[in-house]
Order: sequence, then structure tokens, then C-alpha cells
Amino acid sequence: MQATVETISNLERRLTVAMPMQPIEEEIGKRLGNIARTAKMAGFRPGKVPYKMVVQQYGPQVRQEVISGKVEETFSDAVHQHALKVAGYPSIEPKPLAENADNYEYVATFEIFPEVKIGDLSGVEIERPKLNVAEADVDKTVDVLRKQRAVFEPAGRGAEMGDSVTIEFSSEIDGQQVENTAGQTVPLVLGEQGRLPDFDTNLVGAKAGETRKFDLAFPADYHNANLAGKTASYEVKVVAVAAPKLPEVDAGFARELGVEDGDVAKMRAEIKESLEQEIAKRIKAAVKAQVMSGLVAAVDVELPRSLVTIETGRQMEAAQQGLQQRGVDLSRVNLEPSMFEEQAARNVKLRLILVELVRANELQAKPEQIRAAIDEHAKSFEQPDEVVNWYYADAQRLNEPAAMATEENVVNWVLERAKVTDKKTSFDELMSKEQA
Repeated sequence: MQATVETISNLERRLTVAMPMQPIEEEIGKRLGNIARTAKMAGFRPGKVPYKMVVQQYGPQVRQEVISGKVEETFSDAVHQHALKVAGYPSIEPKPLAENADNYEYVATFEIFPEVKIGDLSGVEIERPKLNVAEADVDKTVDVLRKQRAVFEPAGRGAEMGDSVTIEFSSEIDGQQVENTAGQTVPLVLGEQGRLPDFDTNLVGAKAGETRKFDLAFPADYHNANLAGKTASYEVKVVAVAAPKLPEVDAGFARELGVEDGDVAKMRAEIKESLEQEIAKRIKAAVKAQVMSGLVAAVDVELPRSLVTIETGRQMEAAQQGLQQRGVDLSRVNLEPSMFEEQAARNVKLRLILVELVRANELQAKPEQIRAAIDEHAKSFEQPDEVVNWYYADAQRLNEPAAMATEENVVNWVLERAKVTDKKTSFDELMSKEQA
């Protein structure tokens, strides 16, 4: 095998490979001989088909299989020989093959992984949220838990936010009916998430037996493509209005939350501990997100177009699957690769940076770190030992906790070099932020 490499651009390479035809022809002949010993054709006993007919029938397929295998083998050898780190998939084109040629030649064009230089990270700024759980935060959480256990009783007044209303409704767009409960009632709590807020607002003040008519404008990015960007006319009949009756914060309430002796003080202490654990997780997630964004901003690296294309396709496929799971008709949604390219490029860049950081600074998770991550995860289960044993029963299952521990090593490494400041944050502000 002979292989030469040309540099087309910073990342693109052209590899020309010539491999001798004699071993290829010998392998083709060997395989056809094996086929001839068992081949079946009409008019011939098995294994008695003339060799010429076997070649006519199976020759092209066997030749293609042998050459493909040799191309794959020699490409791998040539890449190793020239110490090339191939990014993405190569484009392989065979050269015209002359009759009785001594060599089979092909040209492989591909990109290589770029060199990643991390450099100085002292300019990366990280704001670490800082707060302590106060009794007022516990009070808010207790209120939420009470509302979750509310009992609704008929209200002789107009509906208010937080009330349970039972409704019948129909809607239309441009005179065409979109929804109709057809006399069936639908219960809902005003102010709960999952609907456009304006729908609930239009029902505030309505009493049982009252009908409300109103228009509702759906945003352009609404998850239901049939409604996105359109305005629907609603007619809603309020059948019943019920007000929430919250449980008292007493021993019975505490027992319902798992405090066996009904001690309210103990219940509040457990809630506070739970909040502190959740806050610690959210602070950790907020810092990690800033570290990753800081790395992307601080490190310049040329991205292999092939990797961005692959990542774009992966994201687009994930988006399609997500829409299908939500019942969206994909024929009505125009997803274009351009919608995902920016995020795909960011993902590829971050991945390249993290790989280099881990390699250059030996930040791979140690066995004790992996075990610590598993132990922490197992705490939330009734039988932690069983969870731990499940992970260690299959080495593949350790990949996820290992990746998490490695990621934590990266975050800590960056924090030691970045500019980190503590930012006083309110409980509500931190808890309202979406978690990655």
C-alpha cells in the first residue's frame, strides 16, 4: 500500500491510496470458489454449477465487498501511518481502473480534529449565587404543600385565581371549529401552568352558569402548529366554581408529609434541609453553566464542518421526535438545518474544549469520585445499596456517573483560574430559574 497526504486547508486533507490488485483478485477468487461449492441454480445439483455461471451471478457483488473491505482496511492503516485524527466521515472516490492495472487507487477527502489551545482563563467571570434558607422560605414551601393538598368546596361567588372551575367550551378560527367539549365538562384550576395565561384571566369573576366569550391570540412559537400565530374565538360556559380549602398545619399534616410522630417543628426542619439540598444543586448547576459558557467564549478553535453537520442532524432529529411525542403533525412544521446550526456549533466547540482540558490536565474521574457520585444519587432511593449494586453490576452503567464526575473536575479546575465572585441571590430568584 502507498499513501500520500495533501493539505487542502487548515483542517481538510486529501489522502491518495494505491493498493495492489493481486491480493484483491486472490481474495475475490477465494470467495467465489467457496460460493461455487454450495451454489444452487435451476438445472444443476448444489455445488455443480459451472464456475463461469457463478462468476456471472455473484462476481460483481463479491468484487464490491472485497474492495470495500480493503478500502476500509487501507484507509485505517494510512491514517495511522500519517498520524491523522479524522473528524467526521471521509468522502471516498475511486480512481478510474484501467484493464489489467497493477493497483487500485482511491482518494479520500476528510477533515481532521483541530488543535485546541486553552490559554489563560483569568478573564472568565463567574457569579456564584449566595443565599441561606430563611424561615420565610420554609413558610412559602409549606404554603405550596398545603395548596397541593387543598380540598375544593363550592363557592357562591365569581371565580378567582386558584379556584377550581368546571367548564364546557368550544373554539373556532376563521369560522372553522377547532375544539368542542360537546357537552363534556373539563375541570381546571385557574392560574396553573400548561395554558396561555389569558385563557384563565378571561374566566376571573365568572359565576356558575355564566358564559364568557373572548378571543385568544396564540404566539408564533406555540407548540401546536395548528394554533401557532393564530387567534381563536372561545365560548366558555362555567358550570361550577369551587374555592380551595387548605389543610391546617398540624400533626396530621406533618404525618402526611412523612413525619411519623406528627412533630410540626421536625417537619419544618426536614423541609428546610430539603430546600438547602435543592439550593445547593441549583447553585452548582448555575456555576457549571457559567463555566461552560466562559470556556466557549474564551477559547478560539476552528470547527470541523463535518462535526457541526453531524450535530445539526442529531439535534434536528431530536426536535422532530419531541414534536411527535407532543402530537404535532410534522408535515405542518418546517424544520430547517439552519435553525439548529448555531447551537450545534456551540456543542461541538464545547466538546472539543472539554476533551482537550481533560486530556491535558488529567481530569478524568477517579474510581472514588465515581463511587461518590453513585452514592449521592442513591441517597434518594429507599434501598441505596441496591442502586449502588445495580451500577457496579455492569461496567457500561458507570459511564454516566464517570462523565458527571469528570465534568465536576473540569468545573473545579476552571474555578481555580477564573474570576469568581459571590452574588447575593433571593430564594425566589434562584428557584425560578430553569435548570439545564
